[in-house]
Amino acid sequence: MKQTSVELRDVRKSYGSLQVVHGIDLAIDEGEFVVFVGPSGCGKSTLLRMIAGLEDVTSGEIVIKGRDVTDLDPSERGIAMVFQSYALYPHMSVRDNLGFGLKMANTDAAEIARRVGHASGVLKIDHLLDRRPGQLSGGQRQRVAIGRAIVREPDVFLFDEPLSNLDAELRVSMRIEIAKLHRKLANTMIYVTHDQTEAMTLADKIVVLRDGRIEQTGTPREVYENPANVFVAGFIGSPRMNLLNAVWRGDGQLTVGGQNLPAEGFGGQQPDIGDKLIFGIRPEHFQVTEGSGAIRATVEFTEYLGGLRYVYCTLADGQSLVVEQRDGPDIEEGQEIALSAPSDKCRYFDEAGIRMR
Repeated sequence: MKQTSVELRDVRKSYGSLQVVHGIDLAIDEGEFVVFVGPSGCGKSTLLRMIAGLEDVTSGEIVIKGRDVTDLDPSERGIAMVFQSYALYPHMSVRDNLGFGLKMANTDAAEIARRVGHASGVLKIDHLLDRRPGQLSGGQRQRVAIGRAIVREPDVFLFDEPLSNLDAELRVSMRIEIAKLHRKLANTMIYVTHDQTEAMTLADKIVVLRDGRIEQTGTPREVYENPANVFVAGFIGSPRMNLLNAVWRGDGQLTVGGQNLPAEGFGGQQPDIGDKLIFGIRPEHFQVTEGSGAIRATVEFTEYLGGLRYVYCTLADGQSLVVEQRDGPDIEEGQEIALSAPSDKCRYFDEAGIRMR
């Protein structure tokens, strides 16, 4: 059984009468890479800052490695944080930037040298130790910022959107470097981002947040393939899951866009005839077909991206959907196509947007 590294117990945060975090309960296992993801203003950075001790907790408890740290200073929590801005001292060398926090804590010079040497070796920045931040690229500066966290030898690493200041190509390479770093150090890491691609590629466990509440917690595969509600279905994935208004006709038939589509897989939550539902399917699971059980859609435009094509369509009632194609003949704008959906890839939500199981 895995040991719990970080535990949040009914954590709440209010600014005056405005409550922004609503009773968060969460357990993070030792060595786990957990990503908080959600739209701007969902509370993910506030939650991270409360774990770090940079924001006070209005109520609830934060436990790290079995210790209640709710009222402890950041320096006493066994954490190290990497911020969105590099926050490096421009007049200091990389070596001095890495060791500055330890020096302020009166750490022995030999121990500082050992930790700086270890961190620079892990991050492959040994050759940069005598340079100043102004002589570094954006990716190199971010490595130094991460190295400054590593030298603290924390129990938990906290990352607050660390890649948002980098260009697209560099973000991809640094994302890979952070994943490698986690495998090498095996520390618990909590990472905040609004970028669901970062969440999907980095996380052992994703925590999807909205309006200060957890909407779903699970592995990247779980939240992608089995979203708990339409918010998660629409937020995770690019393009998002197709979510279409539908009506249950009974006898295994669903009316979507004025057309009937076979439907199964409701589990124990069988709808009543006439119930309004939301039919969900990922763009890559729609199949262009001429067979039975298909719904017809009109192509509005296509995006050709080399290895794949996105086809944007509308149904007769004006609802929009996206189809992903990786092969097959060209599809022209204005063309009518027939689409089928494998039953095991279809997801159904009730009128309130909650997954039917």
